[in-house]
Amino acid sequence: MTERAWWKEAVVYQIYPRSFNDGDGDGVGDIPGIVERLDYVDELGVDAVWLSPVYESPQHDNGYDVSDYRSIHDEYGTMDDWEALLDGLHDRDIRLVMDMVANHTSSEHDWFQQSRADPDGEYGDYYIWREGDPAEPPNNWESFFGGSAWTYDEEREAWYLSLFDTTQPDLNWRNPDVREDVYDVMNWWLDKGIDGFRLDVLNLISKPEGLPDGDPGRDLVGSEHFVDGPRIHEYLDEMREAVFAGRDIVTVGEMPELTLESAREYTGEDGPLDLVFPFEHVQIDFGPNGRWDVGEWTLPELKSILDRWQHGLDDEWWTTLFFENHDQPRSVSRFGDDEAYHYESATAFATALLTLRGTPFVYQGQELGMTNTAFETLDDVADVDTVRNVRELMADGAFEEYQDVRHVVEARSRDNARTPMQWTDGRHAGFTDGDPWLPVNDDYEVVNAARERERTPSVLSYYRTLIDVRGGSEPLQHGAYELYYPDDEQLYVYERSLDDERVAVVLNLSNESRGVEVDPVAASASLLLGNYESVPEAPGEPFELRPYEARLYADSR
Repeated sequence: MTERAWWKEAVVYQIYPRSFNDGDGDGVGDIPGIVERLDYVDELGVDAVWLSPVYESPQHDNGYDVSDYRSIHDEYGTMDDWEALLDGLHDRDIRLVMDMVANHTSSEHDWFQQSRADPDGEYGDYYIWREGDPAEPPNNWESFFGGSAWTYDEEREAWYLSLFDTTQPDLNWRNPDVREDVYDVMNWWLDKGIDGFRLDVLNLISKPEGLPDGDPGRDLVGSEHFVDGPRIHEYLDEMREAVFAGRDIVTVGEMPELTLESAREYTGEDGPLDLVFPFEHVQIDFGPNGRWDVGEWTLPELKSILDRWQHGLDDEWWTTLFFENHDQPRSVSRFGDDEAYHYESATAFATALLTLRGTPFVYQGQELGMTNTAFETLDDVADVDTVRNVRELMADGAFEEYQDVRHVVEARSRDNARTPMQWTDGRHAGFTDGDPWLPVNDDYEVVNAARERERTPSVLSYYRTLIDVRGGSEPLQHGAYELYYPDDEQLYVYERSLDDERVAVVLNLSNESRGVEVDPVAASASLLLGNYESVPEAPGEPFELRPYEARLYADSR
């Protein structure tokens, strides 16, 4: 068994501040708006909040383009507001995990402004610059947001690397002064009392000398050079010693193209981080042409991926559990049935999320069963990633017009997760008194927190109950994991066990009823929880599972 820690037992709730709750009526979510809803977060039963960036930013990428790490973005409030948020969470015994963007800054950051103005000055080498022909990028690397990863700067008369938006230049981590400044920022926030960091695209910070061309046949050209780069472990070990050592915090790395093998190197007793996010399971529906193509997925495939990570990070390591975040579409639309079996499929996948081995991350609105939205035109899309990639696809001839690619946008766009939180069935779903920065999903009159509080059963009440059940169950928090029926097209069945206690998790992840054999559910087992109103206390032999039915059975050896 691994060493225990608070973050292994925690359920983490992600708040995307721009879309959570607007406290001042300007249409943009803010920190006072979050403070207004802290009782709601507390009632959900979560142990920690992961707060997406609230630093000063021009908001080209909704805060992941930081212009001042030590200031709060004025649309979100003030540092006093942030202090009130921290105190409000801690008063409720909820920890605060901040989002830290260390791979890049905004092009409006003072470091970049000085770097472009004075190549020989203190900040001249803070970013990755290359001189050359303004018409020919230094290499063939591609941006995650589409197109070349290089932008020509007329002021400095040189190219700079930006693996994401052109307004997000990559920091030069080969410069020790850059690293020291980043560590100082992180320590500054930790000294203010936060409880850890989610570290954005952390495995991209190391680039090789010479910046060689990438394989043009790869999905993302150049990624073999800038993903898990040559000095990444040196940098992270240094970060651990300079920032993390001796603190009771959690560190969670977001790492594109993460493999199980590299996850084991990044985490565990000897690793620099506590947790990393694996993305393999949320790429299962990628088509033959990658992310901007919609493919089919099967339950055996999903189980195989999750099973590999459950066992691959067993014993000394620990993993994260998630189906949604600010970069992913809504899971009930993606994996479940958001029409005929909205409640049932939302709660069935909630059961998997909160009963597998690892630390669960719940994204705002997931606990309500919020769904994907519609984008009639590309002008309806705010997400810079979606817009840039779709325009490139159309320019390359993959699609002639937007309507040809609309189904991909509606399946993939990050805006699916960023539509405002649906609090009520009133104007703008109770999110704001003004005009929301992004339109509210049309289903807000049916899917909203107020209605979920009143209905029985509801997705919200089920989440609350399930989080409570998990918190009171040693097997669900710390137990071993064993999968049954790996090839079954409908059933996801597994056991969590610790010492003499066992919990059997039995899920029908389909829209058709299905009979289930007793194994691994003992005849003497008792019902712990189910997502249907009428569920037998004893399993029976065999028993029938209705569409998207979830049951937990507990017994002792």
